[in-house]
Amino acid sequence: MVGPVEVRAPAEQTEGTRSQLQRWLRQPGEAVRRDEPLLELETDKVTVEIAAPASGTLLQILKDEQADVMPGELLALIATDEDAARAAPAKAGHASPAVPPASPAQPAPPPSRAGSLPEAGSAPVRGASHAAGAAGMSPAVRRLLAERGLEPADVRGSGPGGRITIDDVLNGPQVRPSAPSGPAEPATRRQPHTAMRRRIAERMVESVHAAPHVTTLFEVDLGAVLAHRTRHRADFEARGAPLTLTAYFLSACVAAIRAVPEANARWTDDALVLNEAIHIGVATALEDRGLVVPVLRDVQALDLFGIARALGELVARAREDALTTADVRGGTFTISNHGVSGSLLAAPIIINPPQSAILGVGKLEKRAVVVSEDGVDRVVVRPRCYVTLTIDHRVMDGHRANRFLEVLVRELECVSN
Repeated sequence: MVGPVEVRAPAEQTEGTRSQLQRWLRQPGEAVRRDEPLLELETDKVTVEIAAPASGTLLQILKDEQADVMPGELLALIATDEDAARAAPAKAGHASPAVPPASPAQPAPPPSRAGSLPEAGSAPVRGASHAAGAAGMSPAVRRLLAERGLEPADVRGSGPGGRITIDDVLNGPQVRPSAPSGPAEPATRRQPHTAMRRRIAERMVESVHAAPHVTTLFEVDLGAVLAHRTRHRADFEARGAPLTLTAYFLSACVAAIRAVPEANARWTDDALVLNEAIHIGVATALEDRGLVVPVLRDVQALDLFGIARALGELVARAREDALTTADVRGGTFTISNHGVSGSLLAAPIIINPPQSAILGVGKLEKRAVVVSEDGVDRVVVRPRCYVTLTIDHRVMDGHRANRFLEVLVRELECVSN
């Protein structure tokens, strides 16, 4: 007999980083079809579906939901249709219990996956059965209890023999111990970290510890950009390219990086590695799910229309949770347009290692400014925003960061046609 087919985490999709198993789309005993989605894995950057490698029956799940997964790790076993047919007669003639028979006073629960419901006709045991429920708990149930600050005795088990299931912890009535006398402790709740949030935290700490961050601040007048956008927006959109302000900043970054190539470099112990291609990551918020940075490649080879179209496609895939790992790696510079959510200024914005700089774009608003014409000063209202460049101070000095922003501002304020 060939034996069951293994389901493993794909190493190439995790980039060697930690992943988390989000959910199983099939349960043991259910039929699966080759190349149809079987489970979801969340890496620090994207969520990917893992397809079944063969058709048959999901025989066993070896990794619980919300558990960390390493590249290439064994996750489940699938019994192919051929194996199932071959095994059926043997199973019917040689059935044997998976666990030793339990005494009548203490019925032992049959093996089942965490979260299973009681078998038909079984009655959940209450009260004194808490110890039995605790003894039969799966690792997932133990972890969920710990995350919620509960003991097994706090939860009534509805599984066979009073066993505590995931549903009992999440939804079931809970019997909490009597509170001690004295002031009541404030109510709290635990929200487990997603793989994305943990990896963001790790990379932020890594970046701050490795690179001395310095931020320089300029202000830019976007009157020329807004006028150009008004003239061309309808035409761009008719050709499938939403013309956002971020597209203009991406285009201006090309000129600024050419003037200050260190901004598109990475630090090593013995040399500064300058990247010829300009691959710009665009930080994109995903509501309450975190932040991803899809990468627009070879921006130096694109005109404004090409940038707008590629950016629109990339951001749409990010918000539809349809990015691949190829979409989020290889960036050499990053833009964080934090102004879209109302922020005027953010400093320092943490550099995305191993990059050396990140551009921050604040909220666009009308501001009163003083202009001089023919020697006369007057106050006018102009559409302006703050732009910052946070740099790895090992890579460049402040005057080079200022030069970057000088070129960026000039490009944006001189947009024409």
